[in-house]
Amino acid sequence: MVEMYYDDNANIDALKDKTIAVIGYGSQGHAQAQNLHDSGLNVIIGLREGSSRWKQAENDGLEVKSISEAAKAADVIQILMPDEVQANVYESHIKPGIEPGNAIVFSHGFNIHYNQIVPSKDIDVYMVAPKSPGHLVRRTFEEGAGVPGLIAVYQDATGDAKNLALAHAKGIGCTRAGVLETSFREETETDLFGEQVDLCGGVSTLIKTAFETLVDAGYQPEMAYFETFHELKLIVDLIYEGGLEKMWSSVSNTAEYGGLTVGPKIINEQSREAMYEALERIQSGEFAREFVLENQTNSPVLSALEKKEKEHLAENVGKELRSKIPWLQG
Repeated sequence: MVEMYYDDNANIDALKDKTIAVIGYGSQGHAQAQNLHDSGLNVIIGLREGSSRWKQAENDGLEVKSISEAAKAADVIQILMPDEVQANVYESHIKPGIEPGNAIVFSHGFNIHYNQIVPSKDIDVYMVAPKSPGHLVRRTFEEGAGVPGLIAVYQDATGDAKNLALAHAKGIGCTRAGVLETSFREETETDLFGEQVDLCGGVSTLIKTAFETLVDAGYQPEMAYFETFHELKLIVDLIYEGGLEKMWSSVSNTAEYGGLTVGPKIINEQSREAMYEALERIQSGEFAREFVLENQTNSPVLSALEKKEKEHLAENVGKELRSKIPWLQG
């Protein structure tokens, strides 16, 4: 059984005398920075000059510097910018200010695992990855709880990297819920796989295809939307709360029998083969190379796919239906 780490396993004093620079103030940046600050740690924010987030961070009570200044002033530099910009920012603004014995921190292992960032051997490199969107990291912390998280150590130059990682996880509230130890490789590859195969790619394609099937068969788009899009949240909430067992016990016998007998015909051996192909592309680095190239050429494929997604009939039907449901407004 994998060991879980909680508050009693982490000593936040490991970070008490250090300055932590959080680079980026988006979803994870604002949440983790505020939680660390509220935990009594010395936090500064590193942002690009003229960033629209600059004033927001100051209004939240945090000191803001340019990325270069923040990195130079810090002992621990946490990089919470989008994956596709981290390598350039690291080389241009962060690396010049790093000193031996410093630490760099990530919440996703992409750039380290795929060698987009290659740190010097005289610094610690660790990961603290909340398994939640940033707004929940912040909200649960303020409520006195926390979200589960992961820690990983890639490089332990000082001999204290794991203690720092645990302290960092405690500072953002993850040890309140429980923290698992993993590796940069495992976190990166499983995270990408989940995003592509079920959480984002698989689920969105499944529900769009189900919607299209009903509409093509002559059913009202609004009925199709409620059945394939809207009700998905009800099912996911049940799984989140108590696994598949709670979901099956909560739906009707008709739904359970139909789901258990038909589901494997939809997600079948061909689907499984496609999942293994996706995993192999991730493990080999093929997906990473493709994604890096995509961003070097101004994201033409992503832009086209985003446009196509926005124009899908289900998106237009969904917006109209959601506008008529009072509790979904605001």
